[in-house]
Amino acid sequence: MGFARACSVALVGVEGVVVEVQADLEPGVAAFTLVGLPDKSLVESRDRVRAAVVNSGAEWPQKKLTVGLSPASVPKSGSGFDLAVAVATLGAAEYISPEDVADLVLIGELGLDGRVRPVRGVLPAVLAAAEAGYRQVVVPEQTAGEASLVPGVSVLGVRSLRQLIAVLTKEPVPREEPGPPGRPDAMLAGLMVPGAGVGAGISAPSGDAPDLADVAGQRGARTALEVAAAGRHHLLLHGPPGAGKTMLAERLPGVLPPLTRRESLEVTAVHSVAGILPPGEPLVRTPPYCAPHHSATMPSLVGGGNGLPRPGAVSLAHRGVLFLDETPEFSMKALDALRQPLESGHVVVARSGGVVRLPARFLMVLAANPCPCGRHTLHGAGCECPPAVIRRYQSRLSGPLLDRVDLRVEVEPVDRGDLLGQGGRGESTQQVAARVLEARERAVARLSGTPWSVNSEVPGHELRTRWPLAPGALAAAERDMERGLLTARGLDRVVRVAWTVADLAGRDRPHSHDIALALELRTGVARGAPMAAAGGVV
Repeated sequence: MGFARACSVALVGVEGVVVEVQADLEPGVAAFTLVGLPDKSLVESRDRVRAAVVNSGAEWPQKKLTVGLSPASVPKSGSGFDLAVAVATLGAAEYISPEDVADLVLIGELGLDGRVRPVRGVLPAVLAAAEAGYRQVVVPEQTAGEASLVPGVSVLGVRSLRQLIAVLTKEPVPREEPGPPGRPDAMLAGLMVPGAGVGAGISAPSGDAPDLADVAGQRGARTALEVAAAGRHHLLLHGPPGAGKTMLAERLPGVLPPLTRRESLEVTAVHSVAGILPPGEPLVRTPPYCAPHHSATMPSLVGGGNGLPRPGAVSLAHRGVLFLDETPEFSMKALDALRQPLESGHVVVARSGGVVRLPARFLMVLAANPCPCGRHTLHGAGCECPPAVIRRYQSRLSGPLLDRVDLRVEVEPVDRGDLLGQGGRGESTQQVAARVLEARERAVARLSGTPWSVNSEVPGHELRTRWPLAPGALAAAERDMERGLLTARGLDRVVRVAWTVADLAGRDRPHSHDIALALELRTGVARGAPMAAAGGVV
């Protein structure tokens, strides 16, 4: 009778649970039993592991083998347990020392020839192992860089089971060739899964990203974009087709500050689980940009799928930008599902396979036309939409959803002077990003010692008590609230935007003109504080 154990990690959403893989050999008819709530792909590991062990030069034990995955109550899915099952089996057969693998965390899929194939979710799996106190991890060589992002963990990357057996038995490690030069590495196929992301993409490097200077005119919309980036305020761009709404949204990620180390790990973990992490890029350093099509379903936006829920667009846009173009064309059910993550910064998805909490702290940008044909606000453009159709089209954006949008800007058609460059070229992304970074640093310094880092996260009660505004600054906002033009949530959001405007202008606290600009950005009604020109917020 032989017994050995190794460890692996089961992912539930983007959080991991360390699983002990126990192998027990007993005399009897040769059989392989796998227990512990495995799914279909994990049950099939019995055949993969047996073939991989034999083709790696080891002898498969001709006894009754039982492999248990503990804790048995946690659902386990995927092929990432193959490596741990193989090592535990070899330990039980005393082909390798059971003591050497008892506290070893192994993550990887095995091919029939013994090669170790990469799997998704290596970063959150290694993070879970490190938090549980494990310090030695074995992963596929292609994902060793991703696993090495976790501090305090010794990472061994292997290309085959044969290499791992040689390391554990202290024999010379055989060299495994990746393949003929010039041919793609088939082992990378498990990392990028087509269709796993929902219009998601990692922002292009700064040198290849679209420049804000390409946008002609639109001074008011550019100001709103800068304020949105500085305070992470949600933004609605409303205007006719061709005015530049999509151009502005596509340039917003370049204005955002680079991700901090902690934020990069959060984003990388989500993208790794979703299967959209590019090979050779173990760490996401730039804010992601996700733009799902308006036919997207509610599960594709907030997360879902068969079995345990998978990250949706709101999680793929975590710490970045979620752009919903043609927003009224989205399902009202899908749009209203965004209300909870907009407030909490995460989404809790409950399915029959379990309940998953996914991060979803994103900057939302909505773009909408004034009517189905888009010509309602244009003089002499010939809009033929009946008033009832226009009202029904505009009402697809519900009041509770719009109440969570801090900035609502009318994007006017570009005039000939701006389009032909007669009005001068606007500021570049680099210039605006520098001001946004300075404003973020002011906010971080003011909010040090609190759980918040940007103005949009600060609760209204804290804003009103801990950081008072200049005397009389709220007079205009209070009048709007008394007339029913602002809700209590809306007043708090106006104050948050005013703090961001003050940070951009370098003021220590908002004054009445900062509140006036915040009200103008929220309601679209001029309040005596003009929209900033190309030189930034005034």
